[in-house]
Formats: sequence, structure tokens, C-alpha cells
Amino acid sequence: LLFPSCIFQMDTTQESYLDLFPLDAIVYLTPDSENVLEDVDPSKVYVLGGLVDESIHKKLTLQRAQEQSLQTARLPIREYMVKAVNTKNYHSETLAINQVFDVLSTYYETRSWPSALKAGVSSGKGYVLPDAVKE
Repeated sequence: LLFPSCIFQMDTTQESYLDLFPLDAIVYLTPDSENVLEDVDPSKVYVLGGLVDESIHKKLTLQRAQEQSLQTARLPIREYMVKAVNTKNYHSETLAINQVFDVLSTYYETRSWPSALKAGVSSGKGYVLPDAVKE
């Protein structure tokens, strides 16, 4: 994948990431982590979970990472965004894989969490940047 200032290489394999990378280099991204992702470290491997935790299996990605003794982190949505008033009172930090990728790639390019979160977190998730809240 080509971006203005960087190139991301994507390979597919049937091998597990646990067999391909040292455990201390892997960071499993899960919305249930207590650890906030403060920066993207090019020496780390970020696992974007393919599970939807909002459904029946709450905290499944966090549990999987803990079972594999992996570091975990969550995107800093709560730190940079606010809950928007909406009719359904719906607020979710669980994003689709493409949304997480958009956030990470935008952050890597801009080094700005507000810009990155704006790029990847749709308003349908119930979160907005503080300057987007109308008074």
C-alpha cells in the first residue's frame, strides 16, 4: 500500500504471527486494553484483531492477547475524543480493521492523534473531536 510519505508492505501467510515475530515485538490492539497507544513504534508489530467484541463475546481480543502473553494497547479515543449526544446513546470504541488501519497510517504520517482519529473513527461510533461539538 502506498501513502504519500511511506510504503506499507503487506504479506499474507498461513503462519501465525506468534511464530513470525518475537513476543516482545508484538502489540495486540484491543479496545479493552488498559494501555493507551501513545505512539506508533516502527520496531513493533501491531496486530489488528479480526474479531468483533461488541457481539456476544465481550473482551475476547483482550483475553486472546493475555493468553498469548502479548502486550496490548488501545487507540486513544477517550483521551482525544468526547462522547457525542445521539438519540441512541450509542458509544463504541470498537472499530473495523480498515478504520484502525486508517487511524494508524494517518497517525504515522501526521503524528497527530486528533487528525488520525478524525480520519478513522466515524461519527456513527458516537465519538467526535471536542472542536466538533456544537454548543
